[in-house]
Amino acid sequence: MGSKIYVGGLPYSTAEQELADLFGQHGAVTSAKIITDKYTGQSRGFGFVEMGSDAEAKAAIEALNGTEMGGRTLTVNEAKPQAPRTGFGGGGNRGGGGNRGGGGDRW
Repeated sequence: MGSKIYVGGLPYSTAEQELADLFGQHGAVTSAKIITDKYTGQSRGFGFVEMGSDAEAKAAIEALNGTEMGGRTLTVNEAKPQAPRTGFGGGGNRGGGGNRGGGGDRW
């Protein structure tokens, strides 16, 4: 088990310090990050916490998963590794056009 924890179901008003304080009750928090929308800056309702050790992370998960914060139920579990991003998204082949004109000698 890693010491990085996924936290879902956060109230949108939660600050990173509040998240760190909540998990700090169960061990040393090395970082707490709330994920925000890149255009609006608003919380997306989830974040990640890194704990000092695997034992502390496990204790925090067991203690906090399914608990309530600000009227919302928290989902707390081990964070999965981020999938590598490839390319620049869809689009497919936008290459050459070939002969697009009308037929024959027009001029």
